[in-house]
Amino acid sequence: MNKTKEDIWIGTELKGTIINGTPEINDNTDVIVTFTDGTRYVATFFTYANIEYLRQKNKRTGECLDGRYFWASDMIIVDRINRKEITEIIEHLTKSYEFECVFDKILAEEEA
Repeated sequence: MNKTKEDIWIGTELKGTIINGTPEINDNTDVIVTFTDGTRYVATFFTYANIEYLRQKNKRTGECLDGRYFWASDMIIVDRINRKEITEIIEHLTKSYEFECVFDKILAEEEA
C-alpha cells in the first residue's frame, strides 16, 4: 500500500475502556485510519485478556452458545491497546502489504 496516513482515530481515547475493562490490558476498540486521499479503513483491536474476559462473560450470559465461540469482523488481537502499539501495527501492516487484508474500507455514502 503506497498511501500516506493522515490520521488514526482510536475509540478508547475518547470513550475510555469497555465496561469493567482495564486500560490497555482488558479492552477493545475500533480504530479508523484515514489517508491523505480521503480513503478510510476500520478494524477492531482486542487484547488477548479481553477475549478471555468476553468468553467468560458469555459463559455466564449464554451469549455465543455459552461462550463456545467468539467472532468480530476485521479483528486484530494484541497484547496492549495504546496509540504507540496500534501505530506500530498499522505501520507494519502497511509496509508488509497486509493492511487492506486486515482493515475494512469504509465506503463513502456515494459509494455505498
